[in-house]
Amino acid sequence: MSQTVVEKIAQAHMTEGPDRPLRTGDVISLKPRHILTHDNTAAVMGKFKAIGARAIHDPGQPVFALDHDIQNTSEVNLSKYRTIKDFAVEHGIDFYPAGTGIGHQVMVSMGYVLPGSLVVASDSHANMYGALGALGTPVVRTDAAAVWATGEFWWQIPRTVEVVLQGELPEGATGKDVIITLCGLYNQGEVLNAVVEFTGPGVATLSMDARFSISNMTTEWGALAGWFPADGVTLAYLRGRKGHLEALGVDRISEKEMASWEEVPLSPDPDATYAARIRLDLSKVSPHVSGPDSVQVMRSLAEMEEEGLPIDKAYLVSCVNSRLEDLEAAAAVIRGRKVAEGVDLYVAAASAEIQEAAEASGAWASLVEAGAKVLPPGCGPCIGLGTGLLEDGEVGISATNRNFKGRMGSRSAKAYLASPEVVVASAVAGRIMGPQALLYGQTTSRTRPDPDYHELEAPLRDAEEVEILPGFPASLSGRLVFTPADNLNTDGIYSKDYTYRDGMTREEMAQVVMENYDPSFVERTRQGDILAGGWNFGTGSSREQAATALQAKGIALILAGSFSQTYLRNAYNNGFVCIECPKLVTRLKEEFRADVEGGTLTLIPGDTLEVDFSRGAVAFRGDLFPFPPLGSVPQGLVVAGGSENLVRKKLGLTD
Repeated sequence: MSQTVVEKIAQAHMTEGPDRPLRTGDVISLKPRHILTHDNTAAVMGKFKAIGARAIHDPGQPVFALDHDIQNTSEVNLSKYRTIKDFAVEHGIDFYPAGTGIGHQVMVSMGYVLPGSLVVASDSHANMYGALGALGTPVVRTDAAAVWATGEFWWQIPRTVEVVLQGELPEGATGKDVIITLCGLYNQGEVLNAVVEFTGPGVATLSMDARFSISNMTTEWGALAGWFPADGVTLAYLRGRKGHLEALGVDRISEKEMASWEEVPLSPDPDATYAARIRLDLSKVSPHVSGPDSVQVMRSLAEMEEEGLPIDKAYLVSCVNSRLEDLEAAAAVIRGRKVAEGVDLYVAAASAEIQEAAEASGAWASLVEAGAKVLPPGCGPCIGLGTGLLEDGEVGISATNRNFKGRMGSRSAKAYLASPEVVVASAVAGRIMGPQALLYGQTTSRTRPDPDYHELEAPLRDAEEVEILPGFPASLSGRLVFTPADNLNTDGIYSKDYTYRDGMTREEMAQVVMENYDPSFVERTRQGDILAGGWNFGTGSSREQAATALQAKGIALILAGSFSQTYLRNAYNNGFVCIECPKLVTRLKEEFRADVEGGTLTLIPGDTLEVDFSRGAVAFRGDLFPFPPLGSVPQGLVVAGGSENLVRKKLGLTD
């Protein structure tokens, strides 16, 4: 059976799953090559200890890199950092102290991420590892603790969207403009919870740093991973890193591996199954700006220049655009000029090594002499920590990856995203402006690719029966409760009014579940009901109570067209069954179209749903609707009562 790249990498790292080629929808256990945690290491340590684990399964797997709150020199934070370091030393884990750099940059530059490998992080920008031909994807803290304790975690293989790159970027356009364009052109969930696989002749024209920027921000695009093939550009980068590491006495990249990547590069099968295909002509990409308040809103730089929007702060920081290529490109624009009066320009390299290289090349001095304010190599204003946050009413332009309202400071401020060159040009001009207009008085190009997106017909899954584990039902039936809203978010399911109220019992949670969505939900539903949702069920925050409150209410299971992956993980990590059954959801929306269009929040038509877990099918009004069968991995999570209990069982800490 043909496979996509993500299916191949998952197959190579699988520890438990079906005895056949993997495909979209399969839930399996995987052993990652490495797992990164940063300042949240302390929280993962708490979960690890709560499980009862005493030893790290494989001390070579975890990597600790302190990077988020490094400007915080309070004793509380420094004490936390010391505790993390002591834990690393005790267990023989690679540890990078504050000031080394942003964790994702450490991972790629220190040889932890290699083509064909699976590398995860307890951070959403693990997608960046895909630039090196790896499968990089985020995990939640419970998963991280499970990897520490057992070496593995569970994962559902997502659909794959192919992005075919053609042509070459024109002068003035950057990798950042590529991902801004993609986020702006395709902002209706086209790649939500998917793996994005970049292919086509245009890939070879992109530098390594451009690929890092693009793969990093596939997170904001909504994808779970963004993969590039390992080609000559990749191998040249890795050979350079190999030499650097050997000079440090670190043997992390072997000649044998280098030869294998060159001789047999990882690629999808010719007839691999994709959910959709996007074509992007790089030659039509021009400088664009995201925002304000969203990466899915974009405007051409030319339009912004005409508006002449004044700015208060500019940022050349973060894991998406603070590498050497970015700093040198910015320095070329700002060299010999000064930051405008009343504007603050903040600069932080992605790592101490990059800062040293920028100092050696002269780029760093050019930025400082122009008036840039230097921050330590790490996170900071990008996540609303440390010096230089946006204040009430201010406007900022940033080379970071997120501009959500309030993320970089005040909720009344406005944040825009752009390339490093546009950021520093704007800092000099005092308003949003690109380098062409600043340096030469030229009009910035207005070209923009036309949307070219096609959904592809998924082949029907072969009939498949799975073995049912003791304690897991072979089938169940329940009254249909239909909540037709798409993108039903976690605040609607479990209100913020209760999320941070400690001590809520399960009974109390059950009495307030869905209150923000439909105040009548609790009164009308009962034990054993099957809840059917729409598309992207459980989007929004990571609060796990949005899953456990429905479980406490007695809902037997949730089926939906699709789930937020964070919601899905929280559900199974608490032993709560969720199944994706898009054909049934489509049928329900058609069957009850009048109610849906009439705004009905919760529909209880009196139908019973019959769920056959052994065959992976749901019966409704005489028709069968397939879903990916739940194999031993998801069944095991449910039988154990969740991930932490399953880990305890594997460690022999429970009966």
